[in-house]
Amino acid sequence: MKKVAFHNLGCKVNSYELDGILQMFQNRGYEIVDFAQKADVYVINTCTVTNTADQKSRQMISRARANNPEAVVVAAGCYVQSDPDAAVANAAVDIAVGNNHKSEIVDIVEEYINACRSGTPCDKTLGGRTVSDLGGKCRYEDFTITAFAGHTRAFMKIQDGCNQFCSYCAIPYVRGRTRSRSIADISEEAKRLAGSGYKEIVLTGIHLSSYGLDGAYNSYADKGRTNTALIDAVAACDVPGIERIRLGSLEPRLVTAEFMEELSKCGKVCPHFHLSLQSGSDTVLARMRRNYTTAEYEEKTALIRSFFPHPAITTDVIVGFPQESEKEFNETRQFLEKTDLYECHVFKYSRRKGTAADRMSGQISSAVKAERSGILINDSNRRKRAFAEYYIGRSVEVLTEDTEVIRGRTYTVGYTPEYVRVAIPETPPGQIMQILCFDKGCDTIIGEYC
Repeated sequence: MKKVAFHNLGCKVNSYELDGILQMFQNRGYEIVDFAQKADVYVINTCTVTNTADQKSRQMISRARANNPEAVVVAAGCYVQSDPDAAVANAAVDIAVGNNHKSEIVDIVEEYINACRSGTPCDKTLGGRTVSDLGGKCRYEDFTITAFAGHTRAFMKIQDGCNQFCSYCAIPYVRGRTRSRSIADISEEAKRLAGSGYKEIVLTGIHLSSYGLDGAYNSYADKGRTNTALIDAVAACDVPGIERIRLGSLEPRLVTAEFMEELSKCGKVCPHFHLSLQSGSDTVLARMRRNYTTAEYEEKTALIRSFFPHPAITTDVIVGFPQESEKEFNETRQFLEKTDLYECHVFKYSRRKGTAADRMSGQISSAVKAERSGILINDSNRRKRAFAEYYIGRSVEVLTEDTEVIRGRTYTVGYTPEYVRVAIPETPPGQIMQILCFDKGCDTIIGEYC
């Protein structure tokens, strides 16, 4: 039996797609082994969102070759899509597969292996068909998934691509234009996942707010109307056995009173909303081409809180964007305090070739980026602790996931609907338990059975 190993870099969409690839190899009779082990085939699902992601992608490709010099090494995904010539030129890469061809990887690998065995010269790009131009309209690439390795929550990709073209972002170039999964496919996968014992589904996409807007440009924002298609996608996951539906990252302009009212009616939508921000300074937002203001963003956080009591609102922020002054950075810091978000994921701006921001003057030094990042991370950690401590003395639902040693004792760790981390006495993973929170242990709330 041939052995195959995998490594994923990047976002939840990448993780979902790699789980789909893993199951395809399993269905062909391959044995799945750890990436550190000797395998016949290595698949590295790459990322290109930052320079660091590019570097890590190259490192993992080299590590695969070092693990077994005779193996077939497949580099797939966004790093490959961004620079296919460099991927093919890498001596450690045998096969380069861009986005929208990941569902073909098993066939591509076996065609390559068979060609090599027959003495035919092994063309890395197999005629060039594995990296396509995603600049125009392209299909939504489907995967059939019934289980996720090591997860008690199920991720479901329902959308791909992006039409936004923010000035700092390369993703529209490597993922293509927005395209959506059919409601019928979403419903069928939700039923399969429920049948596999999953109780929570996390809906994700490259630009989830554009679900159902294939061929349009932000029409829900332009016309001020609810994205009813995304509501329909949520409803398609409301099947017996699924007790929680969690949404991935949302754009502020998607959040309308009508949208929030429909979500609140479902009864299974988690009160955890990742509302993309990127900067708390209006002048920086304008340079980023984010298409909203801080006043609009603040209005949306208030709207969410009017429909969901004590919701967890999380966000992303980029520090050190070109020309970001000390004044603009402090505006961001003050805005985050004002809106009192549960958690802020802080990223240092990374130049991406081909983007408008890469050509801007006033690039910020690494030292300044690091200093500003540290300040916002410390602020975020303080707010996160305060949010979590609200639940001490309260009863919460926890979906159990894995085990962890805290203060010398082994606990099962899981998450509330708000995505607050809670440790409880050891119990099997994948269960939803009613828990009384009573103490704070490190970054986790300690609880006991009610």
